Amino acid sequence: MTTRRTLIQSAAAASVLGLGHLPSFAQGSSGRIDTLRIVVGFPPGGTTDAFARRVGEKLRGIYATNVVIDNKPGAGGQLGVLNLKSSAADGSVMLYSPASMLTIYPHSYSKLQYSQSDVAPISIGHTTDHAFAVGSAVPASVTNVKQFIEWSKANPGKATIGNPGAGSMPHLLMGMLAKTTEANVTNVPFAGSGPGVPQVLGGQIAGMSSPLGDWIQHIKTGRARLLATSGPERSPFAPETATYKEQGFGDLVVREWFGFFMPAATPQAAKDRASTMLRASLIQPDVVAAMQPLAAHVSPNTQAEFAERMKLDTAFAGKLVSALNFKADS
Repeated sequence: MTTRRTLIQSAAAASVLGLGHLPSFAQGSSGRIDTLRIVVGFPPGGTTDAFARRVGEKLRGIYATNVVIDNKPGAGGQLGVLNLKSSAADGSVMLYSPASMLTIYPHSYSKLQYSQSDVAPISIGHTTDHAFAVGSAVPASVTNVKQFIEWSKANPGKATIGNPGAGSMPHLLMGMLAKTTEANVTNVPFAGSGPGVPQVLGGQIAGMSSPLGDWIQHIKTGRARLLATSGPERSPFAPETATYKEQGFGDLVVREWFGFFMPAATPQAAKDRASTMLRASLIQPDVVAAMQPLAAHVSPNTQAEFAERMKLDTAFAGKLVSALNFKADS
């Protein structure tokens, strides 16, 4: 639901960009290319793909005459980055990717066929908090993280916690929680959130660490309950749930981003044009509203701000991977 506050924020952001009226900006733009290809390293239908398509429609006609989404699934999102690396650096190709491929993988894979220097950060698209949710396999009396830890120690083997993939940020968060508290947790990786959520709801596994948006509808029906969220403050999408930080786990603070990139060799003028038009597109009210059911925040920023965010999050991911001694390809 688009609130008055959201509309005011969008209008204010547009004013800052000098793009309060997007159509007039489009008519005045120059250097429009024929076809923009947005690479997504995951199959059609997921949140990353859906968001890229929505933003692509906004860029159609102002940035490029045509916009196509090119899905390159495989290797946990690595194929998308590799495709961008080998693409023309002329402003005609972007990648939309979660943070993990560029912040976690350099630490968790002994060999990668790409590096951060192969890509140029243009703007974050959206961000999401991660959630720790449990289902019917955990007693209703367990309502926070510390109670869950106590329950796990009293019930060895029962605290099976899913995640969207080995080495993903939700996996690392739960791994760190277990390590620092000596909780009796068994991490269960899935190929994305989709296969794991039903097992929590059905009581086959105790809970799951995954993006907050996975759980909003199930919390409303009472089929799942949240024990914590990972953001720096409580999520407006789950304001009744305390963060890990509030519950005494200050090291487990992360709001994961999904961002737009171009090949590193792309001329600065082309990157600047893409940055300006992306940010103008991202703040449109319908784009903001579309992410609310997914408990996601539309979060455009400048190239410099994005580069700094990626630097900080890479360091944070490195600490987690090192502390857990995790290797994805071991």
